[in-house]
Amino acid sequence: MSETSSRKPPSGKRVLSGTQPSGAIHIGNWFGAIRQYIALQEQNRGTYFIADLHSLNSIRDAAERRAFTVGLAMDYLALGLDPARSVLYRQSDLIETTELAWILTTLTPMGLLERCHSYKDKVSHGQKPDHGLFAYPVLMAADILIHRADVVPVGGDQKQHLEVTRDIAVKFNATYGDVLALPEPFIVDEVAHVPGTDGQKMSKTYGNTIGVFTPSKQLRKQVMGVVTDSLGVDEPKDPDASHVYRLYCLFASPDEQAEMARRFRAGGLGYGDAKKELLAKVLEHFGPARERREELARDPDVVEDVLRDGLRRARETADPLMAAVREAAGIGRPR
Repeated sequence: MSETSSRKPPSGKRVLSGTQPSGAIHIGNWFGAIRQYIALQEQNRGTYFIADLHSLNSIRDAAERRAFTVGLAMDYLALGLDPARSVLYRQSDLIETTELAWILTTLTPMGLLERCHSYKDKVSHGQKPDHGLFAYPVLMAADILIHRADVVPVGGDQKQHLEVTRDIAVKFNATYGDVLALPEPFIVDEVAHVPGTDGQKMSKTYGNTIGVFTPSKQLRKQVMGVVTDSLGVDEPKDPDASHVYRLYCLFASPDEQAEMARRFRAGGLGYGDAKKELLAKVLEHFGPARERREELARDPDVVEDVLRDGLRRARETADPLMAAVREAAGIGRPR
């Protein structure tokens, strides 16, 4: 794979990304990935989907899945995804994706899936090893290949997923002809381990998140719950050892970071006051997005209209690709 494409932001490319609807997004999601995905729409043709089919591996409640799916679409729109420039659709609406996934499944070596570290990690953390969990990289490959995506933004720990997609595409092309394009990765500039309220990496799994759209009262409780040591107000503190300071730095300017660090080292700044300043920064940073989110929640038909139009535009690339795949593989009525 091209080293250049994984380091330089792409321009003029088909960029694809999907996100599972698994609940309220948090600031770790924003700084780790979502803000960069949205930024890529400025100079590229962005296609983004809500991966409700992938969520079948972890969520078993139908009503919850539907609510999370629409909620995530609202989140993306509130945070700046522009449906005039980018395509946003619900994965399950593009039913041809599952058809392509089956075709690819018949060519995917078992050993390739057995080597996927994500499957091993999830099983080691107690998730049941069913076929959906084992084969989900094939569905992921179909998500990418059906749009002829040029570039897929991924975190460093997700690069293997794209390598599997490329391997599957190569296998198809070797069997049926040169039909599928090989996507390149764009390794997103992740903020290393945004700390959760308990100091571990922020994750819904750990229940240590600070929500982007959490109601104000609950958001205050989350921020004020960030763990600290037992040093008193007047005692000097090491900012580099403070989860409060690390979180504050995500939102503050360099001058504000330096001033907060100085106050930590000088003593006289209690953790309670530092947390209040962090809360103010969170509310300031996400204030406009939180207002837009509330507006969208009052008129959910707007979101459905965006998803419906996104599906129509997604088909502009997916339908010709599937016609070529069926023709190459000898499926359906010949053209």
